[in-house]
Order: sequence, then structure tokens, then C-alpha cells
Amino acid sequence: MIKGRFLMVGAGLSGAVIGRELAEQGHEVTILDSRNHIGGNCHTARDAETGVMVHVYGPHIFHTDDEGVWDYVNRYARFMPYKNRVKTTSQGQVFSLPVNLHTINQFFGRTMRPDEAHAFITEEQADTSIADPQSFEEQAMRFVGRELYEAFFKGYTIKQWGCHPSELPASILKRLPVRFNYDDNYFFHRFQGMPENGYTEMIAGILDHPLITVKLNTLFDRSMGDDYDHVFYSGPLDGYFGYELGRLGYRTLDFERFTYDGDYQGCAVMNYGEEHVPYTRITEHKHFSPWETHESSICYREFSRAAGPDDIPYYPIRQVKEKELLREYVELARKTRKVTFVGRLGTYRYLDMDVTIREALDIAEFALTAWSEGKEMQPFFVPVL
Repeated sequence: MIKGRFLMVGAGLSGAVIGRELAEQGHEVTILDSRNHIGGNCHTARDAETGVMVHVYGPHIFHTDDEGVWDYVNRYARFMPYKNRVKTTSQGQVFSLPVNLHTINQFFGRTMRPDEAHAFITEEQADTSIADPQSFEEQAMRFVGRELYEAFFKGYTIKQWGCHPSELPASILKRLPVRFNYDDNYFFHRFQGMPENGYTEMIAGILDHPLITVKLNTLFDRSMGDDYDHVFYSGPLDGYFGYELGRLGYRTLDFERFTYDGDYQGCAVMNYGEEHVPYTRITEHKHFSPWETHESSICYREFSRAAGPDDIPYYPIRQVKEKELLREYVELARKTRKVTFVGRLGTYRYLDMDVTIREALDIAEFALTAWSEGKEMQPFFVPVL
């Protein structure tokens, strides 16, 4: 079978996984990235002064129920046990998230059992008059009531999204995590962990193949696709088309990095639920590697704002006007030959790492099957909504 030449735009998870799958079948793969490192926003780097493994673009915690994806990442890195236990500061106290029995009892000054707490929240706190929640605010009010909503969700959401929760769809809060036991593990997936030496080393392992060439500090131009049989594009969807229909909306993050001699906050993630505190949370990076010991600490204060043209896009806004524009770009993407749009930016969705890897594996399988059958690789594009 004739082998192909493929271009991956972006050296993050999507490009690395698809590229590796194609290379293992004998195809030549070139991966380019505009940054000076691989890994995309999952990039990690060890701080030279403190020795702390830093999540350069904010923390990434691996969690999944997909055993195939879990087995895949463990081929390229040793994953250490890690449970995400988030705290939040509100009203002068520190509480545990997600909202659980400890949070409820502490907040209301009670000592309720699980069944008592459930009855208290559903019968005395929750606004049962809201039968079909349409907004984020209604969703929260319907399931936990005004007091918990205003303490833990309202201010944080305004800071994170730059608008009032009544303007956000209820789908953002699909299933409000409320637990009537003392389980404070933020995620509920079977497999959870952190790569022992960071995500960048893991992705370097995926890219370590003789048929893969990586080019950093390289901007993509659409004319580059002429030299390849197919392009897998993980950059911004609207950016591929030169923003000709307008720009899709994103939130971006600013990080205020600081060091501390000792343990700054005693946990990896501390949220700040009140609107008057300008940052959404503080992350202390040595706690993301609890198997290591470091005397000093690296911390990030996170500030969320609307992304400008020169900012790194983090969270797709996906409100009404963005969805309308997205549909127009999707139509352009469907008509574009020899290009598959992949990943968080290419499909304008917020994706967890495990979903990104699963989709990349599926896309690679789709592409290899089409190639072996002599068919054109039509764009593998996830539905808009």
C-alpha cells in the first residue's frame, strides 16, 4: 500500500496521538506548532529554582472511565495516584468542594446525617418552583437553593465567564455535584492520576517515532497543505479561515505567578467564591505531585477575562451569538477538502484530556481505514451542539 504524508497542526494531545497512530502504520508525519514547546496547554516544566513540576498553562488532572484511554496514556508515562480535592474560601471560611455533607453541615452549623441533609436541601433550600431550569442560576437554585448558590457558585461564575449566571445556559451546570456523604474527591471516574514526570514528557514519548518530524516556532499557513495528502488541524476553527466571518468568543486566563518559602495553602486548588476577590482561584503546583517533597512552592493566581486576538484561548463561550457563528464555520469546514478539524480549538468545544485522546484515536482509525480503501478522507467533524 502506498504510504501517505500527513501534516498535524498543533503538537498537543490531538496532533501527537493522531500522528503516532499514522506513523505506526508507516505514514510520514510532520507536526508543527507555533510555540517553542510541545504539549499545547498541557505543557509542564520543572522549575529550576524550586524543583517543582509546574503546569505552565494551569493545572491538568487526568481522570477517565475509558479503560482504553487509560491504558494508552500508561504506555507513555507512569501515572501516579492523584485525587483532586478542591477547597473554596467564602464568607471568611474554607469549605470543601464539591458540595458534600461536610460542606452542608459546616455552612449551616448543623450535624445532619445523609438522609437528614438530603431532606433539608431538597425540601427547605432548593427552589422547587423552578420546574425546568433554563439558566445556570435557575439550575443552581433548583438543586441547592439560594444560600449555597450565592456562597459557592454565583461570584465564581461571574468572574469565570464575565457575565451573570442568569445569562448562561443551564447546560454549563449539567449535573450539579452535590454529595450527601463525606466524599470530597472532585471527580467520580474510575481512573485518576498524574504522570510522574509531567505531561510534556508523556507527549514526547508519544512523538518519539522515526516517521514523526516535529517543527516548533512554526506558524501554519494554508498553502502548506499543498505538500501533504491530508492536514489534521487543531488550531482555532475560525483562525483557519482567517476569521473571515468574525471571531468566535473565548475566555482566557492570566496567571500571577509567585513563590513561597514553605506550604502556601495546604492544598492544590483553592477557589474564591466571592465576586469582590478578583481572582477565581489559587493553584499550588507542588501539591499536584504529592509523591515529591519540596520546601518552596510555586503558586498561580488565576484571573479570567475575554480573550483578545493575541491571547491564548482557553474556554469557548458558546452562547447564542457564538453558536450561530459556529454553525457558519462548521459549514465551511465540511466543504473544505483534505483537512480534518480536531481537538478543543478545531471543534470549538471544551474537552477533557481523556475525551481529546479518545477522539484522536477514533479519528486516526477513521483516517487509516479511508486511506486503505483509497477513499478521500472527508472531514471527521463532531456535531455543533
